[in-house]
Amino acid sequence: MDRQEEALKAFIGLKRTQDLFDTILKKDVTQHGLTLNEFAVLELLYHRGEQAVQKIKERILIASSSTTYVIDRLCSKGYVTRRPDQVDKRVIYVNLTESGHSLIESMFPEHAELIESLFSQLTTEEIHVLRENLKLISQTIRENLNPVENEEK
Repeated sequence: MDRQEEALKAFIGLKRTQDLFDTILKKDVTQHGLTLNEFAVLELLYHRGEQAVQKIKERILIASSSTTYVIDRLCSKGYVTRRPDQVDKRVIYVNLTESGHSLIESMFPEHAELIESLFSQLTTEEIHVLRENLKLISQTIRENLNPVENEEK
């Protein structure tokens, strides 16, 4: 098999694997009344603390309008609050409420165990190599998305 064919098969394998991950993780978070995007926001705030809406959008990779919708839903569920920046009123920060913190704190250990179990066929070293290879692929993709921007740097 030539390199191009291997690359195409690897791409299909990545897509199928991502779809399977999404199916399993969606099932995990929906039992707590959350969507994957809502969970992603809660998890980000849990591990990184208060975040500007723009940072949330960048970190969880969803569109601006979807970010606003997800944050609106989490606010209505009582899991997060918004706070405008004191200097730049265009910047809005999002924080976990006590209820949101309690929810994600109770969910996260099981969620992390589930993810670890999905890698049970790999050794710790193989997981590390996979992560490093995915970083390389991501870097190549980013460079191909913005070739002019990257040339200017």
